Amino acid sequence: MEALNRIETTPLLFAHRGGKADAPENTIEAFERAVLNGSNALESDAQITKCGHVVLHHDRHFGRFLKRKAINKHELSSLPSTIPSLQSFYSKIRGDYNFSIDIKDAKSVKKVIDTSKEFSFPLNKLWLCHPSVEKIALWRNLDPTIRLVNSTTLKHIKEGPERRIATLSDVGADAFNMHFSEWNEALVSLCHRFQIRSFAWDAQEERQIDWLLSIGIDGIFSDHVEKMISVWSKYEEKS
Repeated sequence: MEALNRIETTPLLFAHRGGKADAPENTIEAFERAVLNGSNALESDAQITKCGHVVLHHDRHFGRFLKRKAINKHELSSLPSTIPSLQSFYSKIRGDYNFSIDIKDAKSVKKVIDTSKEFSFPLNKLWLCHPSVEKIALWRNLDPTIRLVNSTTLKHIKEGPERRIATLSDVGADAFNMHFSEWNEALVSLCHRFQIRSFAWDAQEERQIDWLLSIGIDGIFSDHVEKMISVWSKYEEKS
């Protein structure tokens, strides 16, 4: 199958939670390894502490079983060292990469933007993801250059994907992110007509990644950095 034109010349290959197949998820070790392995994009999750620091952690809680504690009720200093702050991330992870952040606590958004500015991270490479179109529409007012992503699944789109894509264009969003299995060539093409990037998450197998590239997807989220880079390199050779 001949690939459709992409908005991005090279697709963004997001190391999901830093590429958790290679190192503990959302740790400095994982992010460093992903960059060393050639990833052009990293992905993480944002929570906010009681003292107002953004930390990169998927769950709202930390700890095990009955001892789990809410991050937003604890100071940064009381969190495990394995949970990095956004400031720590920027101070340690060097290189030219895009950064996707799944916003788990909407209160963290302004702090994410402010911290990114503090460390001179290019805001046009910062992708803020959320399932609510209403929320990301409000975030557009915070900065005109940040990238906004609607991350969802088909079953949560009552109005249908065509209407959703048009709405995203209207509110100034930049990308539409769905499970890899829900994409097809027609939907990718529709996104591109509206200048909306098509992102696919949970692509873990080489055949899945290869198929997504063949339909012109603009971004892929996977735990396996080396698989993504290997498949993309082979795909480039064939194109």
